Amino acid sequence: MRTIVIDGEYATWRTAALSALTQKLPPETIEWREASDQSAPSLFSDIDAIESVEGTPALSISKTFATLLKDAALFRDPERWAFLYKLIWRWAQGDRAVESAADEDGVRLHKMAKAVRRAKHDMIAYVRFRKRDPALGAPEYVAWYEPDHDVLAWSADHFAQRMGRSSWMITTPHGAAMWSGTEMRIERRPALAADHLPENEDDAENLWLTYYKSTFNPARLNEVALEQHMPVRFWKGLPEGALIPQMISEARSGARKVAQTSTVGAMSLTSGKAIVMEAAKAQPARDATTSLDACRRCELWRDATQAVQGEGPADAAIMLVGEQPGDQEDLKGRPFVGPAGQLLDSAMQRSGLDRSGVYMTNAVKHFKWEPRGKRRLHKTPAQREVDACSVWLEQELATIKPRVIVALGATALHSLIGKQATLGSHLDKTLPFNGGWLVTTYHPSFALRQQDDAARDRAIDVIVSALERAQQLVLADGPD
Repeated sequence: MRTIVIDGEYATWRTAALSALTQKLPPETIEWREASDQSAPSLFSDIDAIESVEGTPALSISKTFATLLKDAALFRDPERWAFLYKLIWRWAQGDRAVESAADEDGVRLHKMAKAVRRAKHDMIAYVRFRKRDPALGAPEYVAWYEPDHDVLAWSADHFAQRMGRSSWMITTPHGAAMWSGTEMRIERRPALAADHLPENEDDAENLWLTYYKSTFNPARLNEVALEQHMPVRFWKGLPEGALIPQMISEARSGARKVAQTSTVGAMSLTSGKAIVMEAAKAQPARDATTSLDACRRCELWRDATQAVQGEGPADAAIMLVGEQPGDQEDLKGRPFVGPAGQLLDSAMQRSGLDRSGVYMTNAVKHFKWEPRGKRRLHKTPAQREVDACSVWLEQELATIKPRVIVALGATALHSLIGKQATLGSHLDKTLPFNGGWLVTTYHPSFALRQQDDAARDRAIDVIVSALERAQQLVLADGPD
């Protein structure tokens, strides 16, 4: 075994990993250790020297994969460096599936990166600075925060860009960030909240608490939404956190009958009037989406004739997922009945696949189009529209439980495994997905758009091959 000690920074790990790749060290032969502090000895402390080693590979990775690695490097897990090295080792061997959320390692990578991005958002949203006594000198403001992952340095850059030349310090259980107004310093050291919070009263904070209480409307309190947008674990670090339990208690105890906080009604001893109303009338109007026909999750319903639900047997082993309904599908309310559907029928006949035994649906359920004279021309749905419609596709997947899913085109692929996936990198590949298998091919409309017969025939051949592959997977219950 080879032991590699790094200082816990992505740049240092990257250099060490490139050197290990140069020496062709497999992941299982390396033990990665993180130094307990910045002064600990490191086999790779001289970054420039390591990068200049003769034979260091110029490993080229995609922008998406690089972003995922950098985010996942901030995930608080002692095994993260070994796992990240395993990923780039696979990439160096030519295995590009490693960046896909359908890959066994790829799904772990995506989950780590997603958790870190959430931690970044939370830190920016829930850090609260408090002003110190000017007699104590710099820093002018201090904050205590407990991030789930190692996002302190990233968040410190964010605050440095927004607080000008005011000096501040953010302390966490694992380290601290200090901004002098012109320079940043990051330290790794354990700390306690009590050691770094000011004891003096902050007039600005008192003003904020007064404002917060005065704007609270107990009649419109939604506790579930409150805890979703402001999780309870953050309350202890927020000045207003101490007020929230009391305001919730008062709302439960009858304050919902008054559509304002008590401090507004009692603005003085001789004036001010409480406005009594039913809580139901104080609630904002919300659309309760109970069916696909009533869906208003995006704006596509406004210009569509109707929503187009998937169709096919409830126990279908194969599900075909397209992009969205076309003009004919929108008018008839059935998927794949227009020109692209006719071409797909032809491809299914060639592959020996019976349409009556297949469940057919689309990632987006409403027709998105733009006028061209008297015609309605297809327009590719935006990612936000694909995301808004994902709830209906997820319901279909949960109900049908297909053993094989065939993604027809890039939009269908994005809806299933994320917008980072590219159609070209997934063609002719079989990936594990949702307890079954995922096969990706062209959408039949792609074949229709080809300018010559030869190109059209090649595209159709690819579609036929994918449909044949799907049937083989069902029969074999797994890839060859």
